[in-house]
Amino acid sequence: MKTVQMTLEETLVEQVDRAAKALGTTRSGFTRDALRSALSDLRQRELERRHRAGYESKPVQPGEFSGWEAEQVWPD
Repeated sequence: MKTVQMTLEETLVEQVDRAAKALGTTRSGFTRDALRSALSDLRQRELERRHRAGYESKPVQPGEFSGWEAEQVWPD
């Protein structure tokens, strides 16, 4: 682990401390989890952006998936 120094608003530190206490963790533990979650969210948004860009650059053509339509029907 590496120790880092951060500058945060006092109210934010108070909110983090309350949340950490409620979760039974430390300020550092809460912050690590929050940073991991934020990085995961960023990664997910980037994957979604790339997915959308792929379909925008090469849109689905009419009939492209028509061979699979029978597979979409649920038997009674």
